[in-house]
Amino acid sequence: MKKIILTGGGTAGHVTPNIALLPELEKRGYEVHYIGSKTGIEKELISNFDIPYYGISSGKLRRYFDVKNFTDPFRIIKGYAEAEKIIKTVKPDVIFSKGGFVTVPVVKAAKRRHVPCVLHESDISPGLANRLCIPSAAAICANFPETLEHLPKDKAHLTGSPIRGELFSGNRLKGLDFCGFTANRPVILVIGGSLGSVRVNEAVRAILPELLKKYQVIHLCGKEKVDESLRNTEGYVQYEYIQKELCDLLDAADLVISRAGANAICELLALHKPNILIPLSLEASRGDQILNAASFEKQGFSYVIREEDLTSEKLLAAIAEVDEKKADYQAAMRASNQQNAVTMVADIIDEVANSAN
Repeated sequence: MKKIILTGGGTAGHVTPNIALLPELEKRGYEVHYIGSKTGIEKELISNFDIPYYGISSGKLRRYFDVKNFTDPFRIIKGYAEAEKIIKTVKPDVIFSKGGFVTVPVVKAAKRRHVPCVLHESDISPGLANRLCIPSAAAICANFPETLEHLPKDKAHLTGSPIRGELFSGNRLKGLDFCGFTANRPVILVIGGSLGSVRVNEAVRAILPELLKKYQVIHLCGKEKVDESLRNTEGYVQYEYIQKELCDLLDAADLVISRAGANAICELLALHKPNILIPLSLEASRGDQILNAASFEKQGFSYVIREEDLTSEKLLAAIAEVDEKKADYQAAMRASNQQNAVTMVADIIDEVANSAN
């Protein structure tokens, strides 16, 4: 049996693509192991699966002053030693790294042990952790065509992001029933992220009376952001967060309003959902969502409104335009070559693992 170590952590976005790969890797005969941090979100997420998990020490490389800058280098060095010991014990044929600072000591230790690594970069411009790992990688997978410009040509592959298989098993009628909606009116799904977005929530609620003349609205508004005054509004439901039923709600949606995180928008692409993206502003991020959204807009997959330009009027006009041109958006998404990321990434992993043996 071939062996693979998956690594990635710090945020759910660095873990869910690894989870999406699990069924395909197991189908191809891999024994799967996971290296993450000792306390990160990846430990909790991977605990739902029957695979060995190894926690290592992890530190962050910051470009700003923080007292942890004096201690984290020692954590990274310790993590490197721990990762090398795990790799020596497991003896993997290949390592797949999704990103996050916990992956840096793993990839560097793998190079020391002569184990080939495949990286995946979600955003247009590689983050610092992946930039440090690129020289040690045998192959690098990317979500966006623009990312290839930042990568060595002989290592780069445009694959898109691995999508969890259960997202394709959604049932529209179950989603409508869950919300108490009818089947004869279109549905808008608003996704503001797990913490929610005050700007997006306010813009949607301001035009709600106008929207409800034509649409039914599912609003994933974020933790503690439910508006109690709207709780019994006909045709409108709001939830802080949805996990199990999300595939049904996505299947029920005719149009999606979303932030522009890489994994979220790749899911919309895979499901061919006409969408309006409202990326996080530069004030709240390093600008990766703005670049992600711009790429999707350029490829004809999305309508984009910058957060600083967001008004209720602009959002209402965008909904009308996307609704009118939804067939064009869906045709562009169907024509994309980023549709089968799980198989493409697994093929690259196979190729790298076989070439090393």
